[in-house]
Amino acid sequence: MTKAYKYSILYFLSFSILLLISGAMLFEVKIGFSVVGVRDYYLGNSDKFIAAKSADALLKITLPHIFSFGLFIMVLLHFLIFTKERYKAKSRFLVYLTFIATFIEISSPFLIIYGSEFFAYGKILGFIIFNSLILYSTWLLLSSIMND
Repeated sequence: MTKAYKYSILYFLSFSILLLISGAMLFEVKIGFSVVGVRDYYLGNSDKFIAAKSADALLKITLPHIFSFGLFIMVLLHFLIFTKERYKAKSRFLVYLTFIATFIEISSPFLIIYGSEFFAYGKILGFIIFNSLILYSTWLLLSSIMND
């Protein structure tokens, strides 16, 4: 791998870590990592003066996230092509699992407001799995850069 690739990947990974940290902080502040917090955020809570989210409001949030999450994941996992992880089954599994976790994380608000409060667990689990997979991918890329 050339030095230019290493630097560009390193810059991208540093911004990815900042994105994950700020996303986790925002999730904690706005929603919280509890089922009650997720339920209140999406279904509303009159005691806390929290309005329920409508499908229209969820679409306004979801549509940009579909594009940005997909692009971010594609770029991050695309960098694995430049490493020794390129043809491993682990990398293929990582790609599939990351997109599945993203789908769960993005679709769970709709399932909460139209389905059941049970999907609040899916929102939290999807968020944690998504961020964990991104951290793991970042670690894989960082370790391959350092070992090259």
